[in-house]
Amino acid sequence: MAELIIHRKKIQENIIGLGEFFEEKGIKWSLITKVFSGNKKFLRKILTPEIIQHINSVGDSRLSSLDNLRQVNPKMHTIYIKPPAAIYAREVIELATVSLNSSLETIFALNEEAGKENIQHEIIVMIEMGELREGVNEDDTLDFFEKIYQLPNIKIAGIGSNLGCMYGIVPDVEKFETIIDLKRKIEKKFQVDVPLISAGTSITLPMLEKGDLPKEINHFRVGEAAFFGVSPLTNKAFGNLHTETFQFKANIIELEEKKLVPEGEISDANIGRVADYDEKEKNKSSHKAILDFGLVDVDQENLSLYDDRDINFVGITSDMTVIDIGSNENPDGSSRFKVGDTILFRANYMAVVRLLNSKFVAKVYVDD
Repeated sequence: MAELIIHRKKIQENIIGLGEFFEEKGIKWSLITKVFSGNKKFLRKILTPEIIQHINSVGDSRLSSLDNLRQVNPKMHTIYIKPPAAIYAREVIELATVSLNSSLETIFALNEEAGKENIQHEIIVMIEMGELREGVNEDDTLDFFEKIYQLPNIKIAGIGSNLGCMYGIVPDVEKFETIIDLKRKIEKKFQVDVPLISAGTSITLPMLEKGDLPKEINHFRVGEAAFFGVSPLTNKAFGNLHTETFQFKANIIELEEKKLVPEGEISDANIGRVADYDEKEKNKSSHKAILDFGLVDVDQENLSLYDDRDINFVGITSDMTVIDIGSNENPDGSSRFKVGDTILFRANYMAVVRLLNSKFVAKVYVDD
């Protein structure tokens, strides 16, 4: 069985490092765990009591994952980071301390459900800043808030924005100044305090480190940097964070010398993909290895080889992947690979999401 190798201590050290970094900057932050889809074993192994004390809250985009977070630690401060559907207002009230919102209809439903429990539910109102994903349009913001401030069971914890996710819009000072100006307008018009501007994410960390981020941006929602050690803007390591936190290991289940070009009439494969080949190489052959994973487990495009010398992806099916390993010879003439050997891959964010959800892939925790 193929294995996802999880370097537990490296991830925990990343979380501790970020917690200390944010504390030094006077910023609150939420650890976003959506990459793990609420995997309780993972959450228990990573979010130990020692680690949780370095985090202000833990967030996810799925209610089932928040439920699992609460099962791991009932007292955990949780944040629902996707605007909820109104039909799930009760579940949001029960599972999330704070929720991100951009729809009045949903906020009305949250207010009603919170009233039944005689509590106030905290919300962060998302503002559209160019990413064209969730968010209230800037021109509608004051009217939007006027309706919310009439709701007795809703407490506004702050405003927020989301950049870099769908279109990759790069955060800049101008965009941040726009949301800061909106905060000031809201506070002036309604004579209130808006405590948080939740506009920081992994992509914004380099700005904060350089001192280019306005001090009013005081809440970060961070997942990728904590678990993969990188800022998505450059895809390079941030500070001293560990980047080798996940590896994927697949087994060679067959290794034979075979032709480079398939024989017979070519049609769409049953997974809708056709392997690339060159008709000029019709009479040539090479060694091909079959690995024990497929598209059900992970997309090969989200994997990269540690050792890519003379190794190329050939094709993938639902449960097997074929790679070309050339002559399969070491410089001394011995065989480079044999059946039973393993191939090691780097796994990016989307690969880890898929692999953690695959019941056909073993999850192996290591401390190093």
